[in-house]
Amino acid sequence: MVKEQYSWYSFFEGTDFEWDPVKNVLNQQKHRVSFEEAQYAFADIKCIIAEDLAHKSVETRYYCFGNVNGEIMTVRFTYRNKKIRIFGAGFWRKGKKAYEETHPIH
Repeated sequence: MVKEQYSWYSFFEGTDFEWDPVKNVLNQQKHRVSFEEAQYAFADIKCIIAEDLAHKSVETRYYCFGNVNGEIMTVRFTYRNKKIRIFGAGFWRKGKKAYEETHPIH
């Protein structure tokens, strides 16, 4: 799942966010996470950005694993027209595991 890691600051500094408003509502109903809240995962200075190798499409897709209010959130997104386009977010075990393997808790 994780191909490479990037520093969020250098990779996305000054980048705006966008999303489909209908997907945002559906995501809130299914995962209880809004895309507005999902933006905060990118603000975690320890966040992990990983390429999504399982879902190949015309554009490259990524995961962001970041700490939001003490929990590890996974955000699925792409980088389109110089913006981060979010299309999924939630608190999933695989994302938490990837984050904790990179940042062990002692």
